Amino acid sequence: MDFQVKSSNIVKLKTQCAVVFAANGELLDAALELDSFFSTHSFGQPLALALSRGDLKNAAGSSTWVTAPPKSAFERVLLVNLGKFEKGKKHSSIKNWRQACQGYANAIIASPCTDASINLQGLSLELDNNTASRKAQVNELSQIATTTLERSSYRYTLTKSKADDQVKLKKITLTVANAKETTPARAAAAKGKAIAEGINLARHLGDLPGNICTPTFLFEQAKEMGKADSTLKVKALNDKQMEKLGMGSLLSVSKGSDQPPKLIIMEYNNLKGTSKPHVLVGKGITFDSGGISLKPGAAMDEMKYDMCGAASVFGAMATLIKLKAKVHVVAIVAAAENMPSGGASKPGDVVTSMSGQTIEVLNTDAEGRLVLCDALTYAERYHPKSVIDIATLTGACVVALGSHATGLYSNDDTLAETLLSTGEACNDRAWHMPLWDEYQKQLDSNFADIANIGGREAGSVTAACFLSRFTKKYAWAHLDIAGTAWNSGARKGATGRPVSLLVNYLLSAD
Repeated sequence: MDFQVKSSNIVKLKTQCAVVFAANGELLDAALELDSFFSTHSFGQPLALALSRGDLKNAAGSSTWVTAPPKSAFERVLLVNLGKFEKGKKHSSIKNWRQACQGYANAIIASPCTDASINLQGLSLELDNNTASRKAQVNELSQIATTTLERSSYRYTLTKSKADDQVKLKKITLTVANAKETTPARAAAAKGKAIAEGINLARHLGDLPGNICTPTFLFEQAKEMGKADSTLKVKALNDKQMEKLGMGSLLSVSKGSDQPPKLIIMEYNNLKGTSKPHVLVGKGITFDSGGISLKPGAAMDEMKYDMCGAASVFGAMATLIKLKAKVHVVAIVAAAENMPSGGASKPGDVVTSMSGQTIEVLNTDAEGRLVLCDALTYAERYHPKSVIDIATLTGACVVALGSHATGLYSNDDTLAETLLSTGEACNDRAWHMPLWDEYQKQLDSNFADIANIGGREAGSVTAACFLSRFTKKYAWAHLDIAGTAWNSGARKGATGRPVSLLVNYLLSAD
């Protein structure tokens, strides 16, 4: 989708659809200007009439179509509700703006329009108790508008014989009040588009079936990214190389599969001189049958989404490249397929991790932590500023937090607080979970240094406790995205979370 920014008089901008706004039951600046124009040309006031007739529901994001009078520069008008402003305020909340953006995105994309204008004149948001500069206001308005539209345009089509749900919308113009606002709006729109493209890449990789998206396929995608941009260096370790490094834990997961595992490393460095990187570690189980501890058949198809942690890492790296971000980031993807066979790991097996710690595999369906622990040990060689692993790790996290918040665990309170505040700001929220020593004893084993499960209670916590034993040499956070990475049911599909959280953290990290 092509995004442009202009300071233009709304009545002169040629477009198939002009999007304008109302709030508190009243038309806002651009909508008032349109109605005034219509009135002076003997067309009446169709927008005010739509409000008075109750055509616009009284909720943020609701919208109604208004046919433009003859000889207008545009074909139709979409009137969108920003909801109610709080008493005594003249600013929309960010929550309401997000809902409004989603509302018009849904309406325009469902329409036959190939282009539209989003008119931001006179709009403002509640930022920093309304002391934020106009530039900050324009940044937020533009970025959210662009991200929402680009993200909403995603359609999965690769394995369909007929792509009958293609989005017709190709061009969006954001209109601002004056020329001074065009530069910040243009930069914010570019950032919003890049983040949304990263989100959509993560969704695409997640939605791919397991017979296409294998560990080798993921490595090929990484190599293509490296070919497209020289700042990204790509390599992968194969099973023989991992064996030499002592990655017995990761290799134990792939033993039952015909698909060879890969430890994929992508390093993006757009800084001058030497610097310590931030490291992302993604769980890339491209299909998880549970292994010998076989999962129930119902909804097992959704286990293609067990690589969504890896997918989010790909999406974040793609966004950083697109933005030419001045950062140094290493991405490590532990990619494997977990299948049952005569060669698969068995409950009760003991394996040795790269760290030297031995692990009793009590449940082969707790495989994510087995691949991650070796990847986390491998991350030590980069002497990282921070390490964040992202994984669809536990059903227990879904029980605890549902689909709204990602579970966040960390051995560093400053890192945790930064991720929490970043998630709130970009609407990719996480919730801080406990990582107390009292939970560690649930991982005791009679036959190894550690067991790979800790029993029925606090399953997400004990999984994080397991990982924490391999992260003592750096600041680390674990994001359990089992509840947020994909939707089930009629809306089945990957969400692309937490790409936005990761990108915004990395862009602001020291």
